Amino acid sequence: MITRIVSRLLVALAVVLPMVALAPAAQAQLSFRVGPGGQFQPMPIAVADFSGEGDMGQRVSGIIANNLQRSGYFAPLDKARFPERPSFDAAPRFDAWKAAGAQALVTGRVSRDPSGRLRAEFRLWDIETGQQLAGQQYVTDANFWRRVGHIISDAVYTKITGFGGFFDTRIVFVDESGPKENRRKRLAIMDQDGANVRYLTQGDTSVVAPRYSPATQDITYMSQTEGQQPRVQVINLETGARQVLGNFPDMASSPRFGPEGNRIVMSLQQGGNANIFMMNLGSQATTRLTSTPAIDTSPSFSPDGKQIVFESDRGGKQQIYVMNVDGSDQRRISFGEGSYSQPAWSPRGDYIAFTKQRAGGFAIGIMKPDGSGERILTEGFHNESPTWAPNGQYILFFRDPGGQAGGKLYMVDITGRVEQPVPTPSFASDPTWSPLLSESRQSN
Repeated sequence: MITRIVSRLLVALAVVLPMVALAPAAQAQLSFRVGPGGQFQPMPIAVADFSGEGDMGQRVSGIIANNLQRSGYFAPLDKARFPERPSFDAAPRFDAWKAAGAQALVTGRVSRDPSGRLRAEFRLWDIETGQQLAGQQYVTDANFWRRVGHIISDAVYTKITGFGGFFDTRIVFVDESGPKENRRKRLAIMDQDGANVRYLTQGDTSVVAPRYSPATQDITYMSQTEGQQPRVQVINLETGARQVLGNFPDMASSPRFGPEGNRIVMSLQQGGNANIFMMNLGSQATTRLTSTPAIDTSPSFSPDGKQIVFESDRGGKQQIYVMNVDGSDQRRISFGEGSYSQPAWSPRGDYIAFTKQRAGGFAIGIMKPDGSGERILTEGFHNESPTWAPNGQYILFFRDPGGQAGGKLYMVDITGRVEQPVPTPSFASDPTWSPLLSESRQSN
């Protein structure tokens, strides 16, 4: 039964054990050790070609299979093992699919309604019990066929794992091209699987630290024209409208939205130190939250908006601190070996991601909001800029191998067992993950 499969899956993802090797072949499976002598492998799932509308159905089902495999929790069956081409209108041959090794099956159909709009339908079957677990129909503009594939992927992923979806999302990042000594840096946006890349800036100014609003299709980032102070800007992805925030005499950095999208918290330099300020986007009134002779930076709201995590060197080296949203009760939460930076609060509120530097290397890790349960997810020569998927199950970051090469994007799940590259056109850094487009207050 799927319920039994899900139980094993959730146990495997909840228990923290050493990460095992990820085989390089695209068809290879991850093996997860969940106890003495026990192993877990991603769930074998069959994603049949959707019928109807030329090759559109096959393209939609291809997106679904690719998404599920990239999640690390599913192993789509090779089509050569399919015992039949299932009909959307009839029950599949469950015994045959079970013999082929499938534990779940996705079938679907793509057509057009009389107005020319795309109609996509899918069904998720439990092979063991012969029961339909989920079924839905979507109608949209034909240009949004890729999003339909992502939305169906989210529905399947959520039904089986119990986690929220993350496929119907976008990633904004800094695209880097050219020689290392003179990199052209442009703000770029793409689907979470690397498709539909487009550029938001032209490279005539330096850009860094983009951050997506958790509630809207707005991006805040730092932009610098040669010879001028860096400025915090906001761009709306639907309208293209841009706004410079404030007219600060010194450098402003590390902007990040509050959970409701109508305020920003940032670091403002003041001589040799920097402090955390909060700005109301409507009035642009600012409130100072920290006041130390140190460098306080990289603030991030808790998902309920009641607390802020940030990094500070007030104790001699970079560590992570948490405070109430009014600046009260500032307290250090990181106490491990090395220095900590770039904290980011999970959308679920259960963890804070961070970059940790020690012994000449950079690691991406997580800890609970009280500082307990610290866990390193991945290490390397240079890993930076953790940003959360909207379901709080994955972290996106960039890795720079050094030399004349440049950064590449990767995602890792919170167990540290699943690590996948995220394709980009060239070198990339400073990623930020959007909320689910279907839940954003401004989406297509």
